[in-house]
Amino acid sequence: MNEVLQTMQTRSSIRGYTDQKLTKEELETLLYAGLQAPTATNRQEIHITVVDGADPILAEIEAEKNAQRNISTPEQNFYYAAPTVLLLSAEKAFKWSQVDAGIAVENIALAAESLGLGSLIIGCIKDALHGPKASYFAEKLQFPEGYAFVIAIALGHKAVSKTPHSCDFEKQVSFL
Repeated sequence: MNEVLQTMQTRSSIRGYTDQKLTKEELETLLYAGLQAPTATNRQEIHITVVDGADPILAEIEAEKNAQRNISTPEQNFYYAAPTVLLLSAEKAFKWSQVDAGIAVENIALAAESLGLGSLIIGCIKDALHGPKASYFAEKLQFPEGYAFVIAIALGHKAVSKTPHSCDFEKQVSFL
């Protein structure tokens, strides 16, 4: 089977990571995979903020997410203690930014799987990063002027395994 198709079929959302940090080469490979994703009109408006899993900003984002959801003791933090979290931001005014960021984050997830790494695409912090503290977080996360959070991805060496989800071709596909 084609290597790319094999990667798509074996990738799953990983919610458990070892403490081992990504190497510089692994991280750069993943970043380039995201930056090489196609964008509408070749705008290339996606910005990636790399955050170490131990950075206190992640705890602040977690606290804000929980406060907005009225959660006092979450079962797990939003990034499942991954050693690296990438936050993708994009131009607020460009109508295709969310689509472009989605394509970029999927490129990163597939690249991670191809390297034997785990990933978890994260959207649950959007309200926290767009809420009352949006400007504070945008500054702390070094989003460019006029940019806002779109999506994130946790990355690391897998501590757990998970069977990829199945699909129901007959139910999910229509032919005209």
